[in-house]
Amino acid sequence: MSRFEGKTAIVTGASRGIGLAIAERLVADGARVVITARKKEALDEAVASLGGAKHAIGVTGRADDLEHQAATVAAAIETFGSADFLVNNAGINPAYGPLMELDLDAARKITEVNCLGTVSWTQQVYRAWMRDHGGAIVNVASVGGLRPAPGIAYYGASKAMLIHLTEELALELGPHIRVNAVAPAVVKTRFAEALYQGREEEVANVYPLKRLGEPEDIGSVVAFLLSEDAAWMTGQTAVIDGGLTLAGGVE
Repeated sequence: MSRFEGKTAIVTGASRGIGLAIAERLVADGARVVITARKKEALDEAVASLGGAKHAIGVTGRADDLEHQAATVAAAIETFGSADFLVNNAGINPAYGPLMELDLDAARKITEVNCLGTVSWTQQVYRAWMRDHGGAIVNVASVGGLRPAPGIAYYGASKAMLIHLTEELALELGPHIRVNAVAPAVVKTRFAEALYQGREEEVANVYPLKRLGEPEDIGSVVAFLLSEDAAWMTGQTAVIDGGLTLAGGVE
């Protein structure tokens, strides 16, 4: 497939897991990708797995660091000639447990990375490329942002804010920039291990499709939302959950 031939995508938080699967799908569909992560060694390995410098480059830094964001967007344009797509995948959740025990510094960091980070990444790519050339953006939210998520309540609240930001950005940036989101349920990644490790069969049994998600399940939907196949979609959140929300659950 080459539907993204000549296009460049920035995917944040993409050295492994969902972010890397998104980058893999975009490369398979013909795009060049610029991926980010905090650890250079993991990022270098991810770039190699994507086919090396012809297809991908990595820029190391913290997702909420403005200088890192600007450098990443500049690298995309300087290396591949454009910044057509942005996937805001970077997210954190250092807090587990009830809200009454929530560490407020952790909560501030969650907000900074998961919500304000998305706004600032979008500002950077808008000013450097999309304002004049158009583009498409996908934000990676969560089913935890759609209904209460015991144990990860503040993370879920940050993803609810992200879903709302997606709608607001879609209104502001149309008609030449589309902004959508995906809301996965539990996907088998290191990030989500605490939600299923040691009891995967029990957790998956709640899902109508009787399995947890794989990173590739998310990558394919993100690629669709970035593509011209979704040209009349903006401000929408695609739920990718194996039917979990139909069954009334969030885990």
